[in-house]
Amino acid sequence: MRLLLLGATGPTGLQLVGQALEQGHHVTALVRSPEKLPRVGGRLTVLVGDVTDEQELASAAVGQDAVLSTMGSGRSLTSDIVSRTVDALVPTMHDAGVDRLIFLSAFGVNETYAQASLPQRFFYRTMLRKIYPDKGKADRKLLAGDLDVTLVYPVTLTNRPFTGTYRVGDRFEFKGMPKISRADVAHFMLTQLTDPTWYRRTVILTN
Repeated sequence: MRLLLLGATGPTGLQLVGQALEQGHHVTALVRSPEKLPRVGGRLTVLVGDVTDEQELASAAVGQDAVLSTMGSGRSLTSDIVSRTVDALVPTMHDAGVDRLIFLSAFGVNETYAQASLPQRFFYRTMLRKIYPDKGKADRKLLAGDLDVTLVYPVTLTNRPFTGTYRVGDRFEFKGMPKISRADVAHFMLTQLTDPTWYRRTVILTN
């Protein structure tokens, strides 16, 4: 498949790029810092641009079968880049005739906060208190639209190796601070290219 990846230079995005190429997909990555991507050529096309710019997104979206986003705020604790990306992405996908979107959010956003353990809630209310409202705004817009979107809500991300034994669902009762590897999250996102189970839904990932 032909895939447009947003957030490809982040730690989860790099996992997604690598696994997508290993599976034989043709990947287009729209990034600001191309030097952060592996120089593999062939099935990887790197476009330099701004993911919040509709014109640059439009050029990247033409001819794609699906869009996968791992956009995040990086080290910023106040960024609104996720909602601004969604504002530009939704009309772009409509214009390009691309319906499938697999979008990385985070556990604790919107309704999933009610399932969080006490340590998780403390973390979300302190460190992430300015980022999560922006993610929530973006997610609500996507769920209210007509794209075939899957919103992926992983618990705390780690850089541990791929396991393939993660759990998937829409409701969990957590204790402590559960984790999941970025490699497992990338794996799940790619499985959703051909699985309609979580269309227009939120899915939680944990180890």
